Amino acid sequence: MGIRKVSEQLDWQGKHVTVAGLGVSGIPAARVLHGRGAVVTVVNDGDDERSRAQAAELEAEGITVRLGDGATLPSGTELLVTTPGWRPDKPIFAAAAEAGVEVWGDVELAWRLRGPGAAPWLAVTGTNGKTTTTRMLASILEAAGLRTAAVGNIGVSLLDAVLGEEEYDVLAVELSSYQLHWAPSVRAHSAVVLNLAPDHLDWHGSMEAYAADKGRIYEGNQVACVYNTADKATEDLVREADVEEGCRAIGFTLGTPGLSELGVVEGILVDRAFVENRQKQAQELAEVSDVRPPAPHNIANALAAAALARAFGVEARAVREGLRAFRPDPHRIELVEEVEGVTYVDDSKATNTHAAEASLAAYDPIVWIAGGLAKGATFDELVQKSAKRLRGAVLMGADRALIREALARHAPEVPVVDLDRTDTGAMSEAVREAARLARPGDTVLLAPACASMDMFTNYNKRGEAFADAVRALAATGPA
Repeated sequence: MGIRKVSEQLDWQGKHVTVAGLGVSGIPAARVLHGRGAVVTVVNDGDDERSRAQAAELEAEGITVRLGDGATLPSGTELLVTTPGWRPDKPIFAAAAEAGVEVWGDVELAWRLRGPGAAPWLAVTGTNGKTTTTRMLASILEAAGLRTAAVGNIGVSLLDAVLGEEEYDVLAVELSSYQLHWAPSVRAHSAVVLNLAPDHLDWHGSMEAYAADKGRIYEGNQVACVYNTADKATEDLVREADVEEGCRAIGFTLGTPGLSELGVVEGILVDRAFVENRQKQAQELAEVSDVRPPAPHNIANALAAAALARAFGVEARAVREGLRAFRPDPHRIELVEEVEGVTYVDDSKATNTHAAEASLAAYDPIVWIAGGLAKGATFDELVQKSAKRLRGAVLMGADRALIREALARHAPEVPVVDLDRTDTGAMSEAVREAARLARPGDTVLLAPACASMDMFTNYNKRGEAFADAVRALAATGPA
């Protein structure tokens, strides 16, 4: 059965729309559609106290909510709008396909609801670095005097940005693979895939499917498809994309840039892509010291943000000013404190091996605090690449044995402390043990390479526990 194209008719009056999922994107979507005259039904798997409270609010506004029944597509549905977390193998999506009903995500809905003359999107995705790059980009755009916001998977919701009263010149949009999966019509001014590494494979089903969803961000790009020259998979996605005529492939590298690339020369970030005579000239954009922290992967983030800004016509001056003004979010390679000559760094956001590898590459020597929920990951490659930097390792969490075994195979000389506990108080013991292993000049680095939910509510709480333990150590001194 063919798909019925709701997109061809955006008169919402009386349209029967089902929203899959409550929460931060489902509830606003339901309200927006109801406000435009659609007949909205929200379905939700959960039927807990919080869900019932949310449902009561929506029902008081005239929106139907069905709790505990997220598998069934309501009869008469003409469009299904899903929240990002709903896996594509859920029965409701098979039912929608059988009935010929289109499925949109919240990003697709925002894209379709944009008004005439809407702000163009500069879009960012990748396995790691999305949020930092998007916020760097917004800082650069602001330094150029443009009305902008960091939106999408962070900051302001896309629906609020698109439908709110504030007018924007351009939007810096972070998009996750979940969001891109359900966003077939989004067409960015320019976009970047920062990197690709196995992640969320339980949701996507395979690495190939995950990469394909990331690659959707390049579809229909108008000016620039920005890719990472150190990650061939990102360039392959550019080659496969169907873009507007004249759209350029722009690389970024931590080395000397070639033609149509941004890179680094003697501590200077330079542009050989958006200059008049790129055969012979490069434009200085900023110094490595303008990027905080100046870790290699963060320099790469800055180059990607600069490339998107330059694609939009931003002057070099604004790149430097924007990078200088940018402050990283907490728990992303955040310096906590120096105690007796040892530096303590919180990168709790390193929830997978790719992120942890980038973090470990920024310091030497390191006492590494790691562990948590592995999400199906393996650690041999990470340990092999990082072994020479390790002074020691302190492991905790449900899947710490996987990291311990990788260390035993590839770094048997590295001393390992295995904390046989998964309570939140384990972090204090981990910091004390790390301090015992460390020497002046070392870095104690929390880069878990795992998710946090076995011990903490989220990676923020894990990072806060680390920072609290470090400050307690500073107050009392190592035991």
